[in-house]
Amino acid sequence: MSEKKISSNVVWHHATIDRRRREALNGHKSVILWFTGLSGSGKSTLAHAVEERLYDMKCRTFVLDGDNIRHGLCGDLGFSDADREENIRRIGEVAKLFLEAGVITLTAFISPFRADRERVRNLVLHGDFLEIYCKCPLEICEQRDVKGLYKKARAGEIKAFTGIDSPYEEPLTPELTVETGRESLEESTEKVIGLLRERGIIPDA
Repeated sequence: MSEKKISSNVVWHHATIDRRRREALNGHKSVILWFTGLSGSGKSTLAHAVEERLYDMKCRTFVLDGDNIRHGLCGDLGFSDADREENIRRIGEVAKLFLEAGVITLTAFISPFRADRERVRNLVLHGDFLEIYCKCPLEICEQRDVKGLYKKARAGEIKAFTGIDSPYEEPLTPELTVETGRESLEESTEKVIGLLRERGIIPDA
């Protein structure tokens, strides 16, 4: 893990409108929901389905999606281990800002390395980072292969592809595991909403 660089001659500015006041205005707490899993495991689909439910409940939400982030904020990064680490570091810092803004932030990234996910967890207070493991067998992810990436990886056209020739380190103690290979989208969505109610992030129905 690379050493964190700190900009010089900067001082953190403490706003008069803080997270607590934003949460009170919103009527719910803020949190980072970190969806992790193989490509094709349903991370983005589930994150957006959960956001739809939360939106209907008048919650403030935003989804940080892996592909969308790489179109802008992380457009300069490749897929080496070092670049993947930096990609997740940047996302973690952005998610932390959204947390302070009082937003329920849903992130959908493969984030294959445990150390990187733990680094994001350690950026925030205990309970502010909920890791949701979208568990799906590799063969099912390959069958879906919506983007055709597994086919290219198997053909050697994409190198260091997670699950093929680059490892995915499963979460050891995630806050929630959803079996996206066998559960319906509705079932997985309900589990995430249930977790949020159980943790007191959103009010009970």
